[in-house]
Amino acid sequence: MEKMKTNAIGWFDIYVEDMSRAVAFYEAVLEQKLEGIVDPTGETRMMGFPGEMANYGAMGALVKTTHGSPGDGGTLIYFTVVDCAITESKVVPAGGKVLRPKFSIGEFGWVTLCEDSEGNRFGLNSMI
Repeated sequence: MEKMKTNAIGWFDIYVEDMSRAVAFYEAVLEQKLEGIVDPTGETRMMGFPGEMANYGAMGALVKTTHGSPGDGGTLIYFTVVDCAITESKVVPAGGKVLRPKFSIGEFGWVTLCEDSEGNRFGLNSMI
C-alpha cells in the first residue's frame, strides 16, 4: 500500500483561559469570524478558524480545556496574511503584544512575532 502524502500539520489547538477575550482578539487581528465547533467528548469548548478541510493548509481552533493551558515556549504557529505590517498594526489594539516587528526572511517573505491576549506566541507570515 502506498503511503498517503500529506502536510505535516493537519490541525492545531490554541489553548485559552478566557474564550470570549481570545475570540475577540483573533477576530479583530485576522478580520475573520470564528465559529463554534462541537467537541464530541464534551470536555472542551472550541471556536474554529474558518477553513475547508479539502483546501491546502491546516485548520484549527481556540480551545478551553482542563487538558492544556496557554503559555510561552510551546509550539509556534504562523498565520498567512496579505501583509505582516497591516495585520501587526491590529495586535496591540486587540489586547496582544508585538514581540518582533515585521522582518525579512529572504525568499520566504516576511514575518512578525506576536503574543495573543492569552499569552500564546504566534507568528504572521506574508510575501510582501
